[in-house]
This record gives sequence, structure tokens and C-alpha cells, in this order.
Amino acid sequence: MTNRTATNTQDSVVTQQLAQTMPPSLVPYKSPGLYLVEYPYKYSFIINEPKTCEQQKPFLVLMVPVALHNRAHRDIIRSTWGGEILVLGKVVKLFFLLGLPTGEGVQQLQDQLLQESQEHHDLLQSDFLDCYKNLTIKTMVMLEWLDSHCSITSYAMKIDSDMFLNVPTLVHMLSSAPKTNYMTGLVAKGAAVLRDPRSKWFVPVELYSSPKYPRYTLGLGYVLSIDLPKKLILASRHVKAIYIEDVYLGLCMQYLGIPPVDPPNWGYFQVIPVWYSRCAYSRLIATTTHDDTNQVSSFWCLSTHIMQIQPP
Repeated sequence: MTNRTATNTQDSVVTQQLAQTMPPSLVPYKSPGLYLVEYPYKYSFIINEPKTCEQQKPFLVLMVPVALHNRAHRDIIRSTWGGEILVLGKVVKLFFLLGLPTGEGVQQLQDQLLQESQEHHDLLQSDFLDCYKNLTIKTMVMLEWLDSHCSITSYAMKIDSDMFLNVPTLVHMLSSAPKTNYMTGLVAKGAAVLRDPRSKWFVPVELYSSPKYPRYTLGLGYVLSIDLPKKLILASRHVKAIYIEDVYLGLCMQYLGIPPVDPPNWGYFQVIPVWYSRCAYSRLIATTTHDDTNQVSSFWCLSTHIMQIQPP
């Protein structure tokens, strides 16, 4: 497996097609090896909102990595839990994080993203190719942006676009959370390193020799105090960047000697979808959702109800 889905020829085509909206051409790609990604590396932002945090001074920033073409998910999030600007007296700000498009219709998609950015001012697009194998790059670019442009906030949360988020309960939890060296979510402990080459998350012994990973928070959604982005970026200079983004942050946290901690309530983060009830959803912070044809409409109903629920 490689950490880019495009060949050098595709990189060249993408660069030419995006010439009007991105900086000068990219440095020719050189693979760092299987199961690794090219980080550290100097990535730039094509679409940016560098002054938003300074102007709005949010308590919490929600960072949602999302596929470029997935406008439907972005819109439903904006209309539901992502649209909550003032929660329990604290400002919450939403951003969507994207990379570069590939394939057919690149310029048309880029034009649509620019229009969407002008409408909502919540897109952050960087110049790495947007694909599954680059999720670690996406995460590290997110941390770089937080460190450079949003260090005024108190907390940030990375959450997947297909998750449901109970923002009031999250803000309530953070009102008494540690201010520094804090990362929480659904914490994996003693997770086995998968050695089967057929696995989606295969890592060879020569890359990581221990049979188990250190503690790490599952990538579906985790919260961190705003001092951690800078520290994790510094740690990344000493830890090889593997393609499994949540594990990689766990390795960086291990290097820093800062273990992720469990949330104060074990049921706050759910990896198995929780069927909706007003009582159940009032007690959680984040849950995966059922993947069916009515997901968007279901998402709307769940979010509309939960926004009326007061945290415990």
C-alpha cells in the first residue's frame, strides 16, 4: 500500500488544473515507503480562515475531516449540531478539513468548494491528496492549523462527518476538564498490532516491533486541550508517521509521556451505533450512526431532538 492514490502523472494533472486556486506547483512526490506517509512536510492552505478564531474567540473548535464531494454531510452538520454557535454560554466554532481532489471534474469540484467557502466560511483545504491513506497527513495539518490560527481557544475536537455529536454535553464535560495535556475519547488500551497483510490496518514488524499499541483515542472522535497541537507537532519530528492516524497520535502521545485519559463517563463515546431515545442521547457525547439510505434524514431528526436536551 502507498500513501497516495495518484501517480506522478496524476499529480502533474492535478497541479495544472488547480493552478488558479493553489500555490506554485508541488514538489515531485517521493514515497517514504509502504505504510508510512510523507510527514513532516511543508503543506500549505488553498482555502483558509486564518482570522476566525481571533475574531470569534471560541471555547471549543470542532474539526471535521470530510471527503471533498460530500457536500450533503457538510450541510446537514451545519444545519444540526454543527450550527450551535453559543452553547451553555460558550462559543463553539465548526470547520471542515479537506485535501486536494483527484480524478475527473477536478476544476469543477474546486470551483464548487470555493463557492461553498464564500457562503459558509468554514472550509479549510490543504495541498495534500485527499484519500484514506493520507488521513494521518490530514490530522497533522489540522494540528498545525490549530497551533497557528486557533491557539486562543481552550479545546478542539476532531470528529468524523458520519458521527452524531451532542454538543451541550461535550461543553458541559469540558467546563471541568483539565486545561493542559488533555486528550480523551474512546480510549483503546492494549490494542493488538494487526500483522495480516490482508488487513486494512496492517503494520509490519519492521515498522513497529511491539505486538501492542500504546493507549490511543479512536479516530471517530477525540477531544484535546489546545496546548497539545504544538506538542504533538514537535513529537512528530521523532516518530515515523504511519498511515493509521489515531494510532499515530497515540505513538506521539507516548513519546510525550502523556497518556490519553478516559472520559468521566464511560458511555460518552460510542463506537457501536446507539438507537435513538431521548434518555440515551442525553447521556452520550458522540456515537456512530446507522449506515442506511435514510441516514441524512435520520441524522436531521436526531440532531433536532438532541439540541433541545439539557446536559446532565
